[in-house]
Amino acid sequence: MALIGYARVSTEDQATFSQLDDLRAAGCQVIFEEKASGANRARPELARAVARVGRGDILVVARIDRLARSLVHLLEVIERVEAVGGHFKSLRDPIDTSTPQGKFALQVLGAAAELERALIRERTKAGLRAAKARGRVGGNPGLRRRDPEAIRKLSALRDRQYMAELLATMDAWMPRVRAMRPANSWGKVARALGRLGSPDRPWTADRLSRAVRRLVSEGLAEPVLIEPAPRRPPRDDILLVIAGIKGADPDLSLRAVASRLEEMRIRAPRGGTSWSASSVKALLDRAERFGLVTPAVRGSQRKAPSE
Repeated sequence: MALIGYARVSTEDQATFSQLDDLRAAGCQVIFEEKASGANRARPELARAVARVGRGDILVVARIDRLARSLVHLLEVIERVEAVGGHFKSLRDPIDTSTPQGKFALQVLGAAAELERALIRERTKAGLRAAKARGRVGGNPGLRRRDPEAIRKLSALRDRQYMAELLATMDAWMPRVRAMRPANSWGKVARALGRLGSPDRPWTADRLSRAVRRLVSEGLAEPVLIEPAPRRPPRDDILLVIAGIKGADPDLSLRAVASRLEEMRIRAPRGGTSWSASSVKALLDRAERFGLVTPAVRGSQRKAPSE
């Protein structure tokens, strides 16, 4: 069992000295420090602290508000810790999920968080109804004016929300990404993930690539994950088919061989059933190197890929 500490202050002018003293006195040998607002969920050091927690380990904070400002965020972090078999403990609050009393306190907090969400939804709906009754138009006035500062703030907010979503879900899908990349293409990894960690929509190659690259840029994932996947050589059975077609009729042009392959619905090296003359030529060259097609059979048919 390891005790992993997390200390946070909101501004550069503040110090974590008192938190560090409490955490070290509690037995924490590894402590992650961060200077960021508690309302900001995209906190790299918090993500590293949670990623460091393994089975039986305990994530420790001096006070609950050092971890999260809202009950919803607090419970999200604790769920990520418990998903890997770890526990959470606050030194100055009655929460220690490794004990029955701590689990009960967590259940009470969960009920309070659900009530908080319901109240926020109701207040939002009431505010919208009141504004509509007064003829007020919804939306950001600065955005309606195309104000550059308003656009910049919205872009920064969306970026923080995007990063917060990645940090909240990466424990569900990153292990499989690490197991499959870079040996497999982004498309293949995305198909393997499906909706894992993204229940609203399935992963796509572009969205997965962008997510992993962002985590790498933040130092939360290994750079090797974004290295290009090796190109897969075509299967040897395709070489045999092409060699057979060419051997049966040495006078066939590259385009004619491509048409035969399309008629047979054989998939091209890059996917799909549409073949180009250049793909046929490349495979004929390889078949010749393997001795499946002799130069005599190819004869005068060494035409340019553009034929």
